Amino acid sequence: MQKVNLSTVSEFVLVGLSDAPEVRFLLFVLFLIVYLATMAGNITILVAMSTDMRLHNPMYFFLGNLSLLDILCPTITVPKMLEALLLENKVISFTGCMLQLFFLIDVVGTEIFLLAVMAYDRYVAICHPLQYMNIVSLKLCAHLAIGTWVIGFFNSLLHTSLVFTLFFCDSNEVDQYYCDIPPVLTLSCSPTYSRELVTLVVAGVLGSAAFVVTLVSYLYILVAILSMSSSESRHKAFSTCGSHLMVVCLFYGTTICTYVRPSSTYSPNQDRIVSMLYGTLTPLLNPIIYSLRNKEVKCALRRLISQVRTALRR
Repeated sequence: MQKVNLSTVSEFVLVGLSDAPEVRFLLFVLFLIVYLATMAGNITILVAMSTDMRLHNPMYFFLGNLSLLDILCPTITVPKMLEALLLENKVISFTGCMLQLFFLIDVVGTEIFLLAVMAYDRYVAICHPLQYMNIVSLKLCAHLAIGTWVIGFFNSLLHTSLVFTLFFCDSNEVDQYYCDIPPVLTLSCSPTYSRELVTLVVAGVLGSAAFVVTLVSYLYILVAILSMSSSESRHKAFSTCGSHLMVVCLFYGTTICTYVRPSSTYSPNQDRIVSMLYGTLTPLLNPIIYSLRNKEVKCALRRLISQVRTALRR
């Protein structure tokens, strides 16, 4: 018997954030400013880290990877959202929707694992400072960074194939401003229980493992900070690690709230707010909290600005 393809949907319509013209324009301006600021901040950090030999060490290598992810994450979703807000073009092709979902899950998954690696790196640096260069070697850094990207890729490949091998034969309105797993799953006209179960198990296991590594690392860091004799050193370490932990909790909390749950609990309005936190706000905050509060990065940026000014005067 010939198999009939029930996937008659060739394109999707992104519902977006608002249909009111005056609100759309204000949102366009707001998200454009946030996006440009995110790009400028992360690109500047990447240039400074790549051109300054003083920042060629494991910590800044991982921060460079984080900045690259923070460039990619909003770039996957925000330009299409800006187009919908300004031109009211909310249509995205089936292939475009699939690719958008794939790259988004890839980047988000990679960042979750990278934050765990960065937490381990800080644990070794603070708790075993004399052995740091021996433990966190350049070879280990390369393996850990490549590992985060590879795991993120295959994790995304699994989730994307589970979603887009379903049948879509009726509604094509994605109740979100980009293609994501929960809103796309709700459009399928075939059973999704088994796919959702696999998604929950895989996301739960990988996400929990990364979260445990991050949490345990910061607990050891906290104990080490409390044992410091100098109150100034404790305050400095608390300030830095507290900021890092705040971003980690924000990112983990929003992604877990989005992906580690059944699609039957999907709430469009709530999910739009949550997705903005990890999709636009976190990439904006990361270079400020992880890098711009760091004296070495500030000095590198001053040297970079000085070099640019000198080059422009010639």
